Amino acid sequence: MLAERFPHTATFFTRTPALQGASPDVVRAEIRQYFIDTFDRYEQLFEVLSCDESYYKKPISLRHPLIFYFGHTATFFINKLLLAHLVSQRINARFESIFAVGVDEMSWDDLNDAHYDWPSVAEVKAYRDAVRKTVLEVIDTAALSLPIDWQNPWWAVIMGIEHERIHLETSSVLMRQHALAFVKPHAAWQPCRESGLAPLNQLIPVAAGDVVLGKAFNDPIYGWDNEYGQHRASVASFEAAQYLVSNQEFLAFVEAGGYQEDRFWSEEGLNWRRYSRAEHPTFWLRHPTATGMTWQLRLMAEVVDMPWDWPVEVNYLEAKAFCQWQSEQLGRSVRLPTEDEWQRLYSVSGATEVCRTRAADSNRHLDHYASSCPVTQFRQGDFYDVTGNVWQWTETPTYPFDGFDVHPIYDDFTTPTFDERHNLLMGGSWISCGNETRRSARYAFRRHFFQHAGFRYVVSETPMTQTAAYYETDKQLSEYAEFHYGDEYFGVPNFPKALAQIALAATQGKPRRSALDLGCATGRATFELAREFDQVTGIDFSARFIGLGVQLAEQGVTRYTLPDEGELVSYKTRQLSDLGLDAIRNKVSFSQGDACNLKPQHSGYDLILAANLIDRLYDPALFLSHVHERLQLGGVLMLTSPYTWLADHTPREAWVGGFKKDGESFTTLDGLHALLGKHFRLMQPAQDVPFVIRETRRKHQHTLAEVTLWERIA
Repeated sequence: MLAERFPHTATFFTRTPALQGASPDVVRAEIRQYFIDTFDRYEQLFEVLSCDESYYKKPISLRHPLIFYFGHTATFFINKLLLAHLVSQRINARFESIFAVGVDEMSWDDLNDAHYDWPSVAEVKAYRDAVRKTVLEVIDTAALSLPIDWQNPWWAVIMGIEHERIHLETSSVLMRQHALAFVKPHAAWQPCRESGLAPLNQLIPVAAGDVVLGKAFNDPIYGWDNEYGQHRASVASFEAAQYLVSNQEFLAFVEAGGYQEDRFWSEEGLNWRRYSRAEHPTFWLRHPTATGMTWQLRLMAEVVDMPWDWPVEVNYLEAKAFCQWQSEQLGRSVRLPTEDEWQRLYSVSGATEVCRTRAADSNRHLDHYASSCPVTQFRQGDFYDVTGNVWQWTETPTYPFDGFDVHPIYDDFTTPTFDERHNLLMGGSWISCGNETRRSARYAFRRHFFQHAGFRYVVSETPMTQTAAYYETDKQLSEYAEFHYGDEYFGVPNFPKALAQIALAATQGKPRRSALDLGCATGRATFELAREFDQVTGIDFSARFIGLGVQLAEQGVTRYTLPDEGELVSYKTRQLSDLGLDAIRNKVSFSQGDACNLKPQHSGYDLILAANLIDRLYDPALFLSHVHERLQLGGVLMLTSPYTWLADHTPREAWVGGFKKDGESFTTLDGLHALLGKHFRLMQPAQDVPFVIRETRRKHQHTLAEVTLWERIA
């Protein structure tokens, strides 16, 4: 049956492999096939687009056009393999800049079309071919020792494959939101053709029980960072709908005027509804007939008569409004399940993971259809579609489990979503593959976003408990929050503020139109420079760091915990108003970027501050040789560094100084003169500026950074 629908393959779409095996050769072969199948299937999805114009017209205003997503997953492989030292050079630096970031609708995304000169479809396809060749060469030749875990460089290979499987789904949603003229039916992406009468939903009791969540770091199956750690909860008894809410069941809410009754909508939901002018689910279409209006449903590449027994697909805000309406109808407390309640439902239903040798027990992993299907088709215990068909919204904003950590080569997969504005979806959809199908998967989206997502409601009189991610608990991020915005220690002045004061003194009498704080971390110097500069941009490689700067720019406040001793922590709240910086919030902006591969629009500055950056770059000479191109003539480059050269950050052969040359000591300052001398003059003698980083209440790092100021002369 599968081979008939998908003639390109006679087997099930490859499952995520086990990363602990007796033979590296067997695991290598499995990963090779996993990569090829994923890369091929992703490109096959883009065959749904009807013409080249389809790649460049945005399906929705808040996301990039599809040409970005066609290139993005390939770029991801190269960027991560570089960080894992499995490849040593880029394939196309320009592509690996423009296709690198900008996926989620985050406040620091730069979606100004003027900043993107998108390449042709043929150019991106040729780039993907080159990436395919490079990744296969890595898989075929790189040394492999088992198990493949977080510390193993091969983790980056699996990460790239799983990442592309995520975008197999998210790109299909964008195609579904595209104008119908830009897509076309495809033999390998055939939807379900079955529909009938919708069932009458009923509530089924779920007994109280405990849930224990969190993957161990030695788990043999790949996971994303938010799956690891520990979480335990006791779940009170509740009742859950037997079926996902169908189009038919949701129609009653629409016909009752649910989209017009403000009392059913949260404040956030009201704002979205008024902005979008929504009157019904976004994939529903009214169709005139000879006898009146009827409903149709937009699928990925076609429109069909409304299948009333399929699950309705809505965002969280619509699902929440339905629950409020249903509460009024039933006179009981109806809501969406929490993550813990969904996990409890999974346990009692007898749902299972996707099998490697037979079709999944639900509509997922592309084992059955390229669309949703009737909510009565896949039974799991007393319930239907506990997994699969569509993702299921929960009441739970995503948060870190105890023991959460970020992977060093992808530190912004989850942490930007710890903002109480991204809610977890559970269970996967028909196109969810690989990690997305796992019970442990924890994907979260903004509440107004659309995925292939619907919902199941529960009835419970037990108040919901939410684990807040309100206080930042990431150790490194909290340390930098304190380093930038917190107390001074041992009489040492605040380091970013001191640097900004030196920079402002050096630019006295010069133009102060725009400044770049490169390697801005959490952004204190960005704000301090904005006291005198008209506009300041902060750029850092870490989205975790710039996320805190964005939060301060938007809200003027940040909260975080600081370790005191053992498990004891202090809770800190810092406000820009207390630092005299609140009035200049509109003069700063933040962006994620690579100092060695900046986007073209980052140029024309009067000042560039690169604080404690050069000895953390993978190619500092590349940065220093081209930084003049980003500055105006007469502009100032300010470099600071303690010159702690480490091979972990910078290959030994790429160090700027700190070694013997021709038998004599060659300092980093010597190297700076050699690299910058053609375009800059040293404005004044180098000076040392101290800084202190608090690790715990009784442990601090005291360091001296050398500061040099360079004026561009050519």
